[in-house]
Amino acid sequence: MIVVDTHAWLWWISDPGRLSAPARGAIERADRIGVCTISCWEVATLVRRGRIELDREVGLWVRQALIADRMEPLALTAEVAVRAGSLGDGFHGDPADRIVYATARSSESSVVTRDAQMRAFDRQRTIW
Repeated sequence: MIVVDTHAWLWWISDPGRLSAPARGAIERADRIGVCTISCWEVATLVRRGRIELDREVGLWVRQALIADRMEPLALTAEVAVRAGSLGDGFHGDPADRIVYATARSSESSVVTRDAQMRAFDRQRTIW
């Protein structure tokens, strides 16, 4: 399984050309594509704030994107929450990014992300 950061999920569904070649390849090769449920919150928040526009209502977009081939929603567990909260000061403060990264670590997966801070924190488990 590969875990996709929110922007990677959006781009994979809506505009795969925005992904880097290594990111696209990692997603194409993955047997499962994990999407953290915090990413659903992030997408809805981005729409509400006018930072992104979707071609349909956000709830419908999320439901349809989660049933796409190989997509697997990954719920926030107590283990992930503790891991995210324990990352320390070396990881940037964005709670959603902490949850995405901690989810990937808990499932022993890599994260597809363009986020430079996350990639700098762990170059081995991030793909872009």
